[in-house]
Amino acid sequence: MADPQQALTVARALRDAAERLADRSDTARLDAEILMAHVLGVSRSDLLLRRMHDSAPAAFVQLVERRAEHEPVAYIVGEQEFYGRPFKVSPAVLIPRSDSETTLAAALEGTGDCGRVLDCGAGSGALLLSFLAEKPGWEGVGIDRSPPALAVAGENAARIGLVARARLIEADWHCEGWASGLGRFDRVIANPPYVEEAADLAPSVRAYEPAGALFAGREGLDDYRVLIPQMRALLAPGGVAILEIGAAQAQSVGAIAREGGFSTELRHDLAGRPRTLILR
Repeated sequence: MADPQQALTVARALRDAAERLADRSDTARLDAEILMAHVLGVSRSDLLLRRMHDSAPAAFVQLVERRAEHEPVAYIVGEQEFYGRPFKVSPAVLIPRSDSETTLAAALEGTGDCGRVLDCGAGSGALLLSFLAEKPGWEGVGIDRSPPALAVAGENAARIGLVARARLIEADWHCEGWASGLGRFDRVIANPPYVEEAADLAPSVRAYEPAGALFAGREGLDDYRVLIPQMRALLAPGGVAILEIGAAQAQSVGAIAREGGFSTELRHDLAGRPRTLILR
């Protein structure tokens, strides 16, 4: 990076930042632009169209150094877009990823004008709240075992205007009676922990994202083995469960589902990887 005391234009600071991050991120230039737009309090498009010749703010250098230490951009700026909407994020929740939009799209298929949806492992609330925003006649419940995660989801529900239709409850599907009183649902969505304990993860994931929302035993299947057998009691007649899976888990999770009496349908994400199982 150039001397932070030197007067720099935004354009020059972005070039320097991209060089600084080149060996740390596959999206170094994009990362730099998002961080700069955040510091300036403008949109990225406004940054690129109107602010390139402005003086670069000194605070930008500090954010670039945080990114150089592998801290995710979403945690630095406190926000991540999902399904066209901005969601608050913090280290208490996983960062919503575009891969999960495949899961959401599958959940939205074939839905009527009204119904009930349950999100198991709500995290930031991205899946539940996006579903409810797309389906104004539906009501939903999101459960998570992490109170800090539920606090983030609650803030997102307030930001999107969904507090009246989204109940957020502290619950853990490993604990007996966790679903008592919740009733039955037309859709159950789950993006549970599914990463193998010994998986080779990027430093930005392993060092910063919450381990409890990532890891699920030696094979990454522990939570599917606990949750899938409970699905039948959660689903209303004709209801459907939609599970996000790891790219190499379609056969294993499908076998667990079939042992539980479900038929399965596989969906692939935009990169062509197995991503979502639909259970009927």
